[in-house]
Amino acid sequence: MSEPPPSPAALAPRALPISSVFAWFQSALRLFKRAPWTWCALGVITLGVQLVLEFIPGIGRAAAEVIMPVVECGLLVGAAALDRGTELELRCMLAPFRAPPGALAAIVVSSLIVSVVKFAVAYVLAAVIGAATLASLPFAFVPFAALFQREGFLRAFAVSFSGFALNAAPLIVFGVISLVLIAVGLLAWLLPLAAIFPLLAAANYAAWKDIYTPRLETLTAC
Repeated sequence: MSEPPPSPAALAPRALPISSVFAWFQSALRLFKRAPWTWCALGVITLGVQLVLEFIPGIGRAAAEVIMPVVECGLLVGAAALDRGTELELRCMLAPFRAPPGALAAIVVSSLIVSVVKFAVAYVLAAVIGAATLASLPFAFVPFAALFQREGFLRAFAVSFSGFALNAAPLIVFGVISLVLIAVGLLAWLLPLAAIFPLLAAANYAAWKDIYTPRLETLTAC
């Protein structure tokens, strides 16, 4: 009698060389090329939600800190959908909101920690975006652990930290390249960010998939 397949929660990270970073971006480009206009539409929606929330008087900034991390996870769900061979659809943006409360809490809290670090560092360094990018790396896989690996709140952080600890060098290189791409988007009046944000989300997905080697059939559908 064959043994049952391992649970998604049983995934353990593996250490990879720095050269893996380029493979992650190659995988992201392949996913992006399969549905470029839908990716850009998702990017525009993400930016649009951010702007709308920021302009709400009083509570807008606080609402953005809670809502945007979940909205951005829609890009990760979209990458997983394409990787499984299904179509990338706009409704992927809604999938993370159907996640269990513990998963949503892990996603939001990890993002809030990064925001706290970002604002604290802003007082002593001018390169706020760069500091925030590097500070976010240990938390990069929290959404994946919560959404796809079905880990609990604390385990999602532990799984992400262990993946970072094994792959600090390639992830730092990944963060620097991401920072450069974001800077290019900012210098070009924000328009390229509609494509850059989805591309980085797909690359982040490729990094998680390479490090944790999940079974595709276990991933959350749109």
